[in-house]
Amino acid sequence: MTVNRRNLLIAGLCAPALHAGQAMARPIATQAAADDIQSFVRKAMRRLGTAPGLALAVVNEDGPVLVSGHGVADIRSGRRVDADTAFYIASATKSFTALGLAAMASRGEVDLDAPLADWIGDTPLPADIATTVTLTDLLSHRSGVDNGPISFRAAYSGDHTPAMMQALLARTTKRPDAPHGVFRYANAGYNLATTLLERRFGRDWRLMVRDEVLIPAGMMQTTAWVSDARRRGVTAVGHFADRAGDPVVSPLQKVDDTMQSAGGLMSTANDMARWLAIQIEAGPLVASTHRPQVAQETTFGPYRRDGYGLGWQTGWYGDDRLIHHFGNFAGSRAHVSFMPDRRIGVAVLINEDLFGGDMADLIANYAYDRLKGRSDLETAYAAELDTLVARRDGRRQAVARSRRERAARPWSLPQPPQAYAGTYENEALGTMRIGVDQNRLTAAIGVLSAVADPLTDATGVRVELVPFQGQEILFPSPDTLAFNDETFRRERV
Repeated sequence: MTVNRRNLLIAGLCAPALHAGQAMARPIATQAAADDIQSFVRKAMRRLGTAPGLALAVVNEDGPVLVSGHGVADIRSGRRVDADTAFYIASATKSFTALGLAAMASRGEVDLDAPLADWIGDTPLPADIATTVTLTDLLSHRSGVDNGPISFRAAYSGDHTPAMMQALLARTTKRPDAPHGVFRYANAGYNLATTLLERRFGRDWRLMVRDEVLIPAGMMQTTAWVSDARRRGVTAVGHFADRAGDPVVSPLQKVDDTMQSAGGLMSTANDMARWLAIQIEAGPLVASTHRPQVAQETTFGPYRRDGYGLGWQTGWYGDDRLIHHFGNFAGSRAHVSFMPDRRIGVAVLINEDLFGGDMADLIANYAYDRLKGRSDLETAYAAELDTLVARRDGRRQAVARSRRERAARPWSLPQPPQAYAGTYENEALGTMRIGVDQNRLTAAIGVLSAVADPLTDATGVRVELVPFQGQEILFPSPDTLAFNDETFRRERV
């Protein structure tokens, strides 16, 4: 690779981003649209009363139409959201990781379409997978493989080292429900790709994305380190609005050790405006990530999906082509999308998860429809808000009903709680600690922890290590527990 060649690549990323950041006088019609979108955001937030804060970027081919912040980043501090507040974007990270690897491929450092065995060297990855699966397979969710331990440690427990993750490559298996070449969305492909990258080149995925994408794009407020985002300024924390009244802070927040290549960036409305401008401009390298690599026929709310590229869902919103990726995790939701034919894009970042996804998508749809001049806009979206309010109330009732049912269950474990307390080890998933708090079992693994509820199965308990995602811990014998299809063995002192 020559310096000039790399400079050309960087210039190709930077040019549209710099253009997007320029202050420009908006046409009157565009300003009116921006005002209407702002008004709808405020109306939606008031009406639903679920999201403490929201950041928004709307971009067209001339630059930003609207970049704004609303509400608060953290219900406890009351600090206001603005266009520089950092939000966790979850799985919308995938498009950054994929572009970084595509940039490396453009210089011949890796080959996206060659079998992994051609470049990874000697690894624990099973040979029948290494000789057939490619990076494109992994990045487009068509690899037909999975690795639960790597994904769990990377995204949830945070209990990992490079050596540990590389050893766990041996746990990669073929998926019985999705053979090679068939689309099946999962984080494992990205986690495997970047684990192999680090083993082969000694290059951490966070540094790769920073150097290959963020710095060339001028996205200096976007980072893969939560600690870095906090040092720089205000960061939004995840919340849940599962009850009427003020939302509450999620008990599970992202930390540096759980930021991973399939979902591991913090970004701002200003930086997402730059990112959308890059996608709309779509130079050759960027455009290569938009092309579908595998087919799918699914719907997600009002969106029809027909394929997946390199880090991007492809599909339609109404009659308009929509390339997009969303993300959510334990109190955070991101909507990132653009219409290549209309050359407009929208990013909505919200610090609430149970209802934030509905609102993020609705705001994006309003922006697209307002800029298109939809004639029944206000009537249609008043009805959409009515629907979301009814859905909110229904979900809250379902959550409350589930809590009442669990609270009414009797404890049926055959032994007293203290009999299960201890440290349990599993080579794949790590160390789980079972404790007792006020005569109830607690469970902790890595950064995850929860108080247990009774389970209908007399040999186990129910935990929410991830909020609103119930999981079982079973105790089949005095010295073992079962969790996530793995057996943990108790350490005896």
